[in-house]
Amino acid sequence: MNTLTGYLRQAGTAVRFLLFATLVLGVAYPLAVFGIGQLIGPYQANGSIIKDSAGAPAASALIAQVSASDAGIQDPRWFHARPSAVKWDPASSSASNLGPNDSTLLAAVTRNRSAVAAAEGIVAAQVPADAVTASGSGLDPEISPAYARLQVPRVAAAQHLSTDTVTSLVERNTSNGIEAFLGQASVNVTALNLDVAAAAAASGPK
Repeated sequence: MNTLTGYLRQAGTAVRFLLFATLVLGVAYPLAVFGIGQLIGPYQANGSIIKDSAGAPAASALIAQVSASDAGIQDPRWFHARPSAVKWDPASSSASNLGPNDSTLLAAVTRNRSAVAAAEGIVAAQVPADAVTASGSGLDPEISPAYARLQVPRVAAAQHLSTDTVTSLVERNTSNGIEAFLGQASVNVTALNLDVAAAAAASGPK
């Protein structure tokens, strides 16, 4: 009888601890983290959503948007992100996992360099490294300022905007301050293309 009572007492303690842990770790803690996130960083906590000129959610600043057709042809009207090993599919984020001496990777880099050089009207030696290599996630919307500036003439011509206007949009979307200090300056292509769309719409019909 004493043994049974002891087991029941231990079982009761275990159940009470389970309920306590569930309330603290499964309810209180997630709600606290959610509340703190909404309080100090609502933009980041809600997915870094960028809105278009009409104020409607348009994209996440964390994910590059597709600017190519199914055939892989890049749209000249927009700034292009880095190549993607997953075709910019958010459901399968990953890198190519190819080593630097892999013949498949080297062939892709050569092919990408030729395509970028042809699109921008430059020689292959002028193509920046980030224009021909995929990011670790395959979804990175950030490119170097050098690659962004390289695309200015093409985008300006395709959108019937002045190069000064497009250059100012690039500068507006170039990271600075603590982000550039901890890493390096970069340009968010997703945000930049939304600004380009707004500027093109404001300039009137083509």
